[in-house]
Amino acid sequence: MRIAVTYDNGEIFQHFGHTETFKVYEVEEGKVVSSEVIGSEGAGHGVLAKLLSGKAIDVLICGGIGGGAQTALSEQGIELCAGASGSADEAVEAYLRGELVNSGANCDHHSGDHSCHDHDDGGCHSEGGCSDHDGGCHSDAAPESPYGIKGKNVGKTCRTHYRGTLNDGTQFDSSYDRGEPLEFVCGAGMMIRGYDAAVATMEVGEIRDVHLMPADAYGEVDPSAVFTVEIGQMPGAEGLTAGQKAYLQTPTGQPFQVTVTAKDDRTITFDANHELAGQELNFTIELVEVTG
Repeated sequence: MRIAVTYDNGEIFQHFGHTETFKVYEVEEGKVVSSEVIGSEGAGHGVLAKLLSGKAIDVLICGGIGGGAQTALSEQGIELCAGASGSADEAVEAYLRGELVNSGANCDHHSGDHSCHDHDDGGCHSEGGCSDHDGGCHSDAAPESPYGIKGKNVGKTCRTHYRGTLNDGTQFDSSYDRGEPLEFVCGAGMMIRGYDAAVATMEVGEIRDVHLMPADAYGEVDPSAVFTVEIGQMPGAEGLTAGQKAYLQTPTGQPFQVTVTAKDDRTITFDANHELAGQELNFTIELVEVTG
């Protein structure tokens, strides 16, 4: 088996269509026997899917990925495991343990590491409630997504640049620093609600400053998401250290990311809250392009 991961400096790169490198793992009898980093050799999901097929890739692990890319991968017979984040090596190990599954794609760092959902693209479908008397979907009102986001850009693919800061001015993320706009389907649940709502009503070329309370960002800190378990009851926990991120599994088999906050000889404590939970966030958003 050969597993490819969208790759950037040890981490899972969050935008499949813009990844510059993949880390490819050769797996035999459920164990990684070798790995190498390869260049993407092109842009666009069709090119990347064919590249991976040419490298005999069986499984792709990535962060965010659009519907067109999913189709291209499926046509090449490549299994998809989307919505992953954090260490590429750890994600592959989690996959081999059966703890990492496809979360439905269209996820990225603004949707929360552990809040990916199966969802549609926010557009109109024949099984939905849109009129198709002339073969299309129309509405006199601004489109509204299943997540309650309203605006003319809902259901369309948007590319935005942004800079995110805390109230004390600390920058926590910036697409400008990476040199690539962030691409997502507006209103599809790929983004935190406040960011999605702002972009839904923006004009191409517009730059908007927004201040988000936790309810419209990553939510309040949930004390019940911090839990302690016996190390002996969790195989592999003995190798974890405080501050490290790891993947755990829900009773239904869904993987989610946690941070180790404490550990002693007997117990280990995990925090499943997003690292920005409880924070008020500030974004400067530039709408670069809208398609679809």
